[in-house]
Amino acid sequence: MVITNHLKIVGVVPASGASQRMGRDKALLELEGRTFVQRAVDALRSGGCDDIIVVVPEVPTTIRAAALDTDARVLTNPDPGEGPITSMRVAIGHLDDSADAIAWLPVDFPLVRGEMVRRLCDLARRTLAPLTLPVHEYFIEDVRHEKRGHPAIFSRELFSELRDPTLQGGARTVVHRHLEHAAIEVFRDPRVATDVDTPSAYEAVQAGRTPYKDQPPQTKVEKYP
Repeated sequence: MVITNHLKIVGVVPASGASQRMGRDKALLELEGRTFVQRAVDALRSGGCDDIIVVVPEVPTTIRAAALDTDARVLTNPDPGEGPITSMRVAIGHLDDSADAIAWLPVDFPLVRGEMVRRLCDLARRTLAPLTLPVHEYFIEDVRHEKRGHPAIFSRELFSELRDPTLQGGARTVVHRHLEHAAIEVFRDPRVATDVDTPSAYEAVQAGRTPYKDQPPQTKVEKYP
């Protein structure tokens, strides 16, 4: 019998970045009638997260209104220019003691589905690993490759490291420190690792293609704050 612990996992959607590569606010882009921020919240909610936080810029924008429309808890990042790790720290700083982990889903991963999130949350609850990561597995000429995706689930035991003001390299550094003890869920579906942060990538997903479906990357790609 598989025993599943009920960890309280809080979904976090960072939406306070400048979207420089896209040239416009990614959170407000639409796909299949829903904004990217709505899609992220919906995936986390249907995937079994106990609560959801969206982190937005301090300057009032339409992003805040779009975030409020999702019925998630909306927090403000006063210093988004210092990178995505600042949004993560804002979210962690507003968690109560009952929160056991966060599921970090950047707003520019709009193809992530609820069932993907649920597989990751279930794995985190079964293993109690400090870190739970999705990996897209694919083959080029029978050679196996992999690409890390999202959401990444960080347990409470990593919060102090993530909030450490001397941390260099953001959450990526914390991921590498604990990778040996991470729980890994392998997906064949490329959507779990599809980062839509450029106009060409957006055009691709609008046309029903993942940005690298026809020509996958030859090396590992990872994006953590």
